[in-house]
Amino acid sequence: MPFSELTTRPLRPESLEMDGISKRTMEEHFKLYQGYVNKFNEITKKLRDVDMSTANQTYSDLRELKLELSFAIGGVKNHELYFSLLGGKGGEPGGALRRMIDRDFGAYGKFHDDMKQTGIGARGWVWLAYDYDAKCLFNYLGDAQNTYPIWNAVPIVALDTYEHAYWIDYGSARGPYIDAFFKNIDWSVAEERFERLVH
Repeated sequence: MPFSELTTRPLRPESLEMDGISKRTMEEHFKLYQGYVNKFNEITKKLRDVDMSTANQTYSDLRELKLELSFAIGGVKNHELYFSLLGGKGGEPGGALRRMIDRDFGAYGKFHDDMKQTGIGARGWVWLAYDYDAKCLFNYLGDAQNTYPIWNAVPIVALDTYEHAYWIDYGSARGPYIDAFFKNIDWSVAEERFERLVH
């Protein structure tokens, strides 16, 4: 197996003192992320010894391990991006990311509304992603950890819309949670990611 064992990345201290997303929510949410890391490590160990000769599209150990590995690694990567963005002061992005948001959505406010309403309609995740083929930004929706944006698109911002991200603080009211997400986003992290991955 080419993968090495993963370890959890700690939460930013600022993300435990946010306005509208409680410390308890973040601590409970972090435990779920730790579970994805642990399962990823467990699955990769099992893949080293799996019997390849029994591979089958209906059921086989290889198929199940590879399928669940995609779910575990999705849970790791999605949460690492999501957590890395939290603990900021909100506001609006700047630099090249802002210019492309304005170009592709018409204005920051239109992007914000599109991402929020996409989040209302999502079952799992929303990603602001740069699509290398279309050469534009788009808010993609994914209903599970292993449902990604489109191939050849890279996520810049990840918004978790699973209930565990907001239930403690908001019950079933997802809209106010998304407002809190935007209030606590660190746009400098997204700007740096965009510059590194796109330019």
